Parts: sequence; C-alpha cells; structure tokens
Amino acid sequence: MRVVVPSAPGGGFDLVGRVLAQKLGEQTGQAFVVENRPGAGTLVGTQFVARSSPDGYNLVVGGLSNIALNMGLYREPGYDALADFTCAGLVVSHSYTLVARKDLPFASLAEVIAFARANPGKLNIGTSGPGTGQYIGAAIIAALTGVDIVKVSYKGAQPVYQDLLAGRVDLFYDNTTTTRPYVESGQVKALAVSSRERAPNMPQLPTLAETGVVDLEMETWFGLFAPARTPRAIVERLRAEVDRATRSAEVRLRLEMGSGRSLRIAPAETEAFVRAEVAKWTGLLRRAGIEPE
Repeated sequence: MRVVVPSAPGGGFDLVGRVLAQKLGEQTGQAFVVENRPGAGTLVGTQFVARSSPDGYNLVVGGLSNIALNMGLYREPGYDALADFTCAGLVVSHSYTLVARKDLPFASLAEVIAFARANPGKLNIGTSGPGTGQYIGAAIIAALTGVDIVKVSYKGAQPVYQDLLAGRVDLFYDNTTTTRPYVESGQVKALAVSSRERAPNMPQLPTLAETGVVDLEMETWFGLFAPARTPRAIVERLRAEVDRATRSAEVRLRLEMGSGRSLRIAPAETEAFVRAEVAKWTGLLRRAGIEPE
C-alpha cells in the first residue's frame, strides 16, 4: 500500500501520512509505505495518485491545500479534486493564529485593521509564499477588510519568525501549533485564531469572527484520499480501518500535535464537507483578487 505525501518530509502532510501508515499497517498486517512526492506545491504528488490505478494500493494525503485551494489557484491543476478522488477519512484539523511582533503598539485585531486602513502600506505581513495557507489567509483577511498590508514572501515559516522576533516583520498568519510556543513565551502577540471556536489551550484569544473585524473561519484539515474509481468495497474497508485508527488515543495525540482537533466524520458528511470547502475557497480566492495561474 503506497501512501503518497505531496510534500517534502516534515510538516502536516508528512506527519499525517506517517502516523496513519504506521497504524494502518499494524491493524491490517499489510505494509503501508510512505512516499514523499513534492513538487509544484502539492500538485506533483496529488496528480500522481489521481492518475494511478484505482485498486486501493495508491492513496494520497489530502488536505485544504491540494484538495480545496488548488482548485482555485490553478486553471489546470492536472486533477479535479471532486471528480478524481474519494475520501477514505478526514482525521485532523488545525487552526491558524494571527500573531504580531511583541512591540507592535496595538492590543487587538480591530486596532491593527483601523491603523492599516488609515495608513495603507505601512504594515507588513510575512508569508510562506503564494499557495500556502499562510499566504491565502493573509490575502483574504486583507481583501475582506479592505486594507493594504504588504505581503513579504519567505521560503518557509522559520525565516518569518526570525524577522518577526527581531521586529522586522509586523504580522504573521501561521498554524496555531507552530505559533503557540512563541505566544506562550511572550515572544509574539496573538491577535485572533481562525477556527469557529476558541482554541482550548488559548481560551483568552478571540476567534476572527469574534473580533467583529472579519467573518472568516479557516482550518487546515487532512485525511486519506483514493482515486475516485476505486471499488466501493475497498473504499469501505479503508474507511473502516481509518476510523479504527482514529479511535486510538495515541494516534489522536500524535495527529493533533498539541493544538489540532481530531476529526471523525461519517462518509456522507465528509463528502459534503469537502464539496463545501472547494466551493468556499474557490469563491474566497476570487474575492481576494487571487487569479488562477
């Protein structure tokens, strides 16, 4: 069984692929081999599985980026997320947190947006480059609030933190799991979390919607996907095994990485959720002025 991770080792896609491959292998007595196929964002690995034999032996870790965002980011992504894949189970979801350098003289997101509106181009926000959740979130927040905040691209999150901690970058929209240690140590200032509900480990932090500034909910979710023409019996077996795996407290702990939210959703609800996410983000990308390449 091949589990394709459409990114380099490390990060959310890779973690989900390796945790599930190990547990599914233990449960079934079959070898689940993780294969990293990075390239063109998440396109290369996802395209590979979309074109693979639908025999149940080729799976891909699917998430917000390659299943939903790519449908609005590329004119010809090389696959149709809804037509070419079927979900064997969503397993975890992670929120984002908007943080600021600790000496930024604003106490809330409302104050940040008010300043940005009165001073176009005076604030900047670090991003991990076009196509990433960090970039998309930053662009959509700016578009929905009608402000001009300069986006500064970096090759990954860690270089952003170096400049954020040094005071050279004003803002950063990043995975809550990554931002949390910096927030708890007082190295950065948290402004809002992107999930529908407040983060359990940061209950004092308002959601984006609660700030009254922007009505946006955004979580990066992950699961396993198979080619759409995979026989129903095989898909049902995979779904049962993924569901069984996510009942393990150890698996949930590893997937959540401290700030994630475990997902166990029925197949019909999963299909509806994925369709809704594709429609939602395709629309939001257009509203943010991000045209497909």
